[in-house]
Amino acid sequence: MQKKKPYSPPRLTEYDSKNPRPDKHNSTPTLLICDDNPNIRYLLRTYLETRTPFEVCGEAEHGVDAIEKAKKLQPDLILLDLSMPIMTGAEAAVILKRTVPQMKIILFSMHLDDVSKSLGTAIGVDLMLSKSDSIHKLADHLHALLT
Repeated sequence: MQKKKPYSPPRLTEYDSKNPRPDKHNSTPTLLICDDNPNIRYLLRTYLETRTPFEVCGEAEHGVDAIEKAKKLQPDLILLDLSMPIMTGAEAAVILKRTVPQMKIILFSMHLDDVSKSLGTAIGVDLMLSKSDSIHKLADHLHALLT
C-alpha cells in the first residue's frame, strides 16, 4: 500500500511561466482600474470600453482592494492611482510586483513630479502617467504595453 502525500493547498504567489494564466481563455487584454474617486473610475471604464479593444475586468477603490481583485481576476494590466486611502498605489504596486510579476502596472497621479517618477522607477512599475495628460495618451500607452 502506497502512502498518500499530505494535501498542500496551491499558493497564490507561485508563477508558472509555461502557463501564466491557467483560467484565461480570452485573448482580449484585460484591465483593472484602481482609483478612490468613483468619477475617475467611471470615466476610465467608459473610455476604455468604448474606444479601445481592451476589456475592463474590474474596479477597485484602494490598494488592498486592488491586490485582492488582481489575484482573483488576473488582469493583464492594472491602472493604479498613486494617492488613495487605506493603501496607496505605490504600496500596492510593491506587493503586486512580488505576487503577480507578469502583470503590467501603470501608476498614475494628479501631480506627477520627480519624486513620484523616482518612486515608480524604484518599485518597478511599467509606466508613470499624469491624470492631466490626454486620455488618448493613456490609450496609446496601453496599446504599446499590451499589444
